[in-house]
Amino acid sequence: MLRKCFYVSVILLTLNSPSFSQQAYSDGTHYEGGVMVAPMVFLGDLGGNQGRGTTFLKDYNMPTTKLSVGAFLTMHPSEWMNFRLAVTIGSLEGNDALIKPKGGDEDSRFYRNLDFRSPLDEAYVAAEIYPTVFLEDDDPTDVTGRLRPYGLIGVGVFHFNPQGSYTDPSTGATSWVDLRPLHTEGEGFPEYPGRKEYALTQINIPMGVGVKYYFSQNVNLSFEIVHRKTFTDYIDDVSTTYIDPSLFYKYLSPSQAAIAAAVYNKSPLSNTPGSAYQVGDKRGDPSNNDAYFTAGFKLSIRLNSGNEWNNSTRCPLLRF
Repeated sequence: MLRKCFYVSVILLTLNSPSFSQQAYSDGTHYEGGVMVAPMVFLGDLGGNQGRGTTFLKDYNMPTTKLSVGAFLTMHPSEWMNFRLAVTIGSLEGNDALIKPKGGDEDSRFYRNLDFRSPLDEAYVAAEIYPTVFLEDDDPTDVTGRLRPYGLIGVGVFHFNPQGSYTDPSTGATSWVDLRPLHTEGEGFPEYPGRKEYALTQINIPMGVGVKYYFSQNVNLSFEIVHRKTFTDYIDDVSTTYIDPSLFYKYLSPSQAAIAAAVYNKSPLSNTPGSAYQVGDKRGDPSNNDAYFTAGFKLSIRLNSGNEWNNSTRCPLLRF
């Protein structure tokens, strides 16, 4: 909660700074600021539904949906293109136990029995394109009552920290432990030179679509879906194959090694000879990187609107 308040406060303080008051409308450009609220959904190796795992909505598990919040500043140099700076704070989850085994490919993921959660902090810049502006035959700057679809694409940076559930064998108590320091797939071990330690701060590519309705010149509400393409397969700490658990005791402290050996393979079949949960067997799918998306609402208020606030008194009508 504290980190959410911090990031949102930084944006809101920026929006109210005197520099924006002096610059708005000086060159025909205006600014908008506001807040976003959206469910956030993880798309990766953990969890899913019937059949072979995929990278989008087919493997969506509603119980792992988490609420994200954010704040943004948008620069409007023209009606057909805007530029957005945004921060988003949320969390991601995945859990194999949510899969319903029906005798298909989903069974292997269900019996893998892994789970994770991770906080996520994100900042990105994006361009918003409004193609229908070119079809409007009246004044495009008179936006009250308009409904405008748009697309967006940009580049961002995000920070995550995957954790897995761990049950202490002596007390039976379950807690969440950070997974990256445990090297659950041998990242950084000499025996696996191709598995480098992954960074917790990564680049992403946000891309999406939305529709915006203008209640007035100064207030608008958007609904948008924004997908984030990432360049890591370790948001959930799962990517490749099971390693020899003796390596944990070779490179980690005794306490860390015991936890790593417990969380890297939670399958109830892990001790069954010939099962698919042995050293060298598939643990994840490195051919597809992890991703996540949000789908929610964005409330925007025009900053330093001058006399337009007083002039926008007529009732809004739906216009395209």
